[in-house]
Amino acid sequence: MAQKKQYKAETRRLLDLMIHSIYTHKEIFLRELISNASDALDKLFHASLHGEVEIDRTALKIHLSVDPSARTLTITDNGIGMTAQEMEDNLGVIAKSGSYTFKQALAKDETPKEDIDIIGQFGVGFYSSFMVADKVEVFSQSAKGGDSAHFESTGEDGYRLDTVEKQSVGTRIVLHLKADDENENYSTFLETYELRRLVKKYSDYIRYPITMMEEEKEYDDEGKEKSSTVVEKTLNSMIPLWKRSKSDLKDEDYNDFYQDKFNDYEAPAKVIHTNLEGALSFDALLFIPSRVPYQFYTADYQSGLQLYSRGVFILDHAKDLLPDAFRFVKGLVDSPDLSLNISREMLQHDRQLKAIANRLEKKIKGELLAMLKTDREKYEEFYKHFGLQLKYGLYADFGAKRELLEDLVLFHSSKDLKLVSLDEYVERMKEDQKEIFYVSGESVQKCDILPQTEWVKEKGYEILYLTDDVDEFVLQVLRTYKEKPFKAINQGQLDLGDETEKKALEEKTESNKDLLENLKNALKDQVSDVRLSTRLKTHPVCLVSDEGLSFEMEKVLSQMSDAQPGLKAKRILELNATHPLIDALHHVATDKVATYANLLYNQALLIEGFTLEDPVAFSNQLAQLMIDANQKPID
Repeated sequence: MAQKKQYKAETRRLLDLMIHSIYTHKEIFLRELISNASDALDKLFHASLHGEVEIDRTALKIHLSVDPSARTLTITDNGIGMTAQEMEDNLGVIAKSGSYTFKQALAKDETPKEDIDIIGQFGVGFYSSFMVADKVEVFSQSAKGGDSAHFESTGEDGYRLDTVEKQSVGTRIVLHLKADDENENYSTFLETYELRRLVKKYSDYIRYPITMMEEEKEYDDEGKEKSSTVVEKTLNSMIPLWKRSKSDLKDEDYNDFYQDKFNDYEAPAKVIHTNLEGALSFDALLFIPSRVPYQFYTADYQSGLQLYSRGVFILDHAKDLLPDAFRFVKGLVDSPDLSLNISREMLQHDRQLKAIANRLEKKIKGELLAMLKTDREKYEEFYKHFGLQLKYGLYADFGAKRELLEDLVLFHSSKDLKLVSLDEYVERMKEDQKEIFYVSGESVQKCDILPQTEWVKEKGYEILYLTDDVDEFVLQVLRTYKEKPFKAINQGQLDLGDETEKKALEEKTESNKDLLENLKNALKDQVSDVRLSTRLKTHPVCLVSDEGLSFEMEKVLSQMSDAQPGLKAKRILELNATHPLIDALHHVATDKVATYANLLYNQALLIEGFTLEDPVAFSNQLAQLMIDANQKPID
């Protein structure tokens, strides 16, 4: 005889909260019920290991069936089943989980646990049914024997519990779906294609077959339907690729999985398949794409790894598992140790999560470093696509990730104009070299022809050529690499001359003191100083910045909408102390000094890649100079 029972007041409130608040997506209900069914099958298998029951393991499965006319969706398993008392204990009290109790008991058992994997812990998943159903029935026969039990509930008004005619061992849950309304189309859960989609999305790697009857049609040569049969089909893959031994997998297996799961038409550039067992356990299958993903450098791009817990899909973009510098990495993590919230839809920020993220960071770095050292061509191809992201990661958060990234970044170099790592640069530094030299420019070629590079290269020093906007900001954050400071060859003083060169420069400066002062006065609104320099070899003039803000930083900051107006690097005009230009300037008429000063300054600006404030005036001055030179000698 059926017994009508009421939920406790607090249970009714919790049920209402769960149905309307805890789960953000109604489709989650199927994941929860399939996970419960998987737990029941695990419990039966465990009982068989202890000789409590005999089973045919190959027959264990979960079956879905629909009846559109009755608007019912049924989930059936042939697992451990429940007695009437167990139904009351587990279904009549929200948040009392039979799986959790079983897991606690299992922890005390010395039986091998490799094939036992209990998913449910909170005892609330069953009640997600009421998001889509206005009545839920549960029929169950315990493997332990006894009568078959029947549970029925319409939600908050309580439940009915009684015994029914004997049925086979296992549990059958019948959901009577709600009527469609203007906000929800519950009928979609009666469509086989939708159920197939949900199983594929959330439960593809449940270890037991999830089956459903589907219609198969046969067509003749003309495309006309010849026959139709209904067959039972398995909807899930069951064995996750990442759980299989690497030795059993081929490149094609990884490539096919990646391209299918992440919708890429190209195979990945790199596959990282790793697992960790112990106090913290997880499996990870990561992929580095061959090319920059669509919208990668936009706010619309969604980074992060897919998250699974014991093969059950939890989250599509778990951003906390990857640093932003590695946001190009695609893949998934499957861990039994992550603490999930009560609905299993969101991660709790805990030590396990951070520990997994730290492990993944180190693993990705290790794989990239190995590629850099053993397959340089492949690494440079990767770097062409994602090097900028590594640099942004280095610069972000004031260099918090420098230890992770500083060995992975590359810059072009004056040595064969090829890419080098900072480690490679330092390894081949001259014995007396104290600094890492660099210069910024629009391109490698333009960097290489800058006047300042000629003398530094003649001295035998290698120069890094920075061509990305973020490069100088990265070096400013790093400050040093292996205790070697970075030094711009077009900023501040460059102390590379020997004592003879230094003494000659002092003498030249003294003998040209009046000339330099006149030029400085003529350019007092444009430069902070005019001086002679040994950093020039054959070129007559160059522009350098004072310590602090560099020219390249000035250019980048000026392009930012929120940049401080008028932010400029201090300009210093330098003249080649040994160039014939110096002697020529001594013969310039006093009233022409300002004109020559402006011409030299504008030349230096153009060399540094700046736009002239008044190009017309510069053109007119240059034309007049040519006219004057053609009329009479300079005097």
